[in-house]
Parts: sequence; structure tokens; C-alpha cells
Amino acid sequence: MKTRLNRYLSECGIASRRKAEEIIKEARISVNGKIVIDLAFTVDPDIDIIQFDGEKIKPEKKVYFLLNKPKGYITSTSDEKGRRTVLDLIETKQKIFPVGRLDYDTTGVLLLTNDGDFTNYLTHPGNKIPRVYRAELSKPLEEADRLKLIKGILVDKRKSRFVEVKFISKEARNKVFVTAVEGRNHFVKNMFAALGYFVDKLNRIEYGGLNAKGLPVGSYRILSRSEIQKVYETYGK
Repeated sequence: MKTRLNRYLSECGIASRRKAEEIIKEARISVNGKIVIDLAFTVDPDIDIIQFDGEKIKPEKKVYFLLNKPKGYITSTSDEKGRRTVLDLIETKQKIFPVGRLDYDTTGVLLLTNDGDFTNYLTHPGNKIPRVYRAELSKPLEEADRLKLIKGILVDKRKSRFVEVKFISKEARNKVFVTAVEGRNHFVKNMFAALGYFVDKLNRIEYGGLNAKGLPVGSYRILSRSEIQKVYETYGK
């Protein structure tokens, strides 16, 4: 069965479809011994021999992990300073990558996969995939500031907003649940900092409807195909 070349590269774990198009343009892909730079080119994996930089490639099994990230781990595949990374917490032979980032001291839901399309779908700003956080602030959040965060403020010279900001309880007004659809680095912390609040603790409790309930800190679980499909269905792929 024929499929577009960029999709096949994504299924082999080479790159997302968008990145695969760049690889094709760079004349790094050959089909049956001939370089292909046509982005609309289709291949039949059962018949054609597809090579990337001269090496034959084939689809790899897609894997999806949900990690309850602890503090003290870098959200990266490696670290030049020798610090521990989130990959140190997961046992797999597959080459996986984090979906987005969580700061060194931020805890909670972190997804890791070798599915470039799924990663791109979750992180693309246009898809507005919700992330829910539990934040503990340096001081009680004023109601006027809570409303400002929802209506929108300027952060990094861009109008930015939270979808929702809810107090966890009437008594502890320095503890809030925050829902955001942006994945910029330090986004939650920078939003509060713009109004004079320091985030003492930050825990992501949900990403795209996936949560870490019942999962101990530092542990992970394998996501099922049905859970991945539900994400696509819920947010309208």
C-alpha cells in the first residue's frame, strides 16, 4: 500500500512529517537507489527500498510513556553538564523524546514518545492542547490579578493568557489550578512573575486529558493506543 514519503519517514521515527520534508529537500532520501526530492512522492514499503543517508530504514513500533516527573531531572535526551535527564527514569530500547518541556524543579505529567506526528500535534500552538497545573505562589493571588491572567497580559511582548485560574480552596489563596494552552518555556512562571508573584512549587497534573493519578513520583506507565486516539478525538485532529 502506497504512502507519502514524508509520512513513511515519520512512521520510521526519523522525524515529524514537517521535519521529514526538510530532510527530503536536502536530498538525503533515496528510493530504489535514486535520490528523491519530490515532497509528493509516494512509496510502497512492501516493495520499495527506502534509504536515509544510505541506510535502509523501516517503520519502528510507536511507544508512548507518561512519566510523573520528579524534581532534579532535566527534560532532555542528554545534558552537557552531566545532570540526570528524564530518560534515566524510563526503561526502553526505543529512541524516545520528551513532548515539550518541564523545568528542572517542576514536577508532574511529562509525555515521552518516538511518534513525531503525535509530538507535533500536542505541541503545535494552533491545536490549543490544554495543560493543567497546580501552582503554589509566594503570596495570595488577588482577585483582580486572577482576572487579568485570564483576560490577558503582556509577556515577552506578546499578549498571553490562561484559559482558567481557580483557587484550590477559599482559605489558601496562594494555591491555584491553572489551565494553559501555550507551551512556551517558563510560561506559567513568567505569567505570574509579570504581576509580581513568585511560583514556589509547580506541578503539571494533566496534559491533553492525560494525568498521573495513582502514579508515584518518578514512576511511569505505558499509554495505550486507545488513550492516544482519545487525545486526537477530543481535540479534533
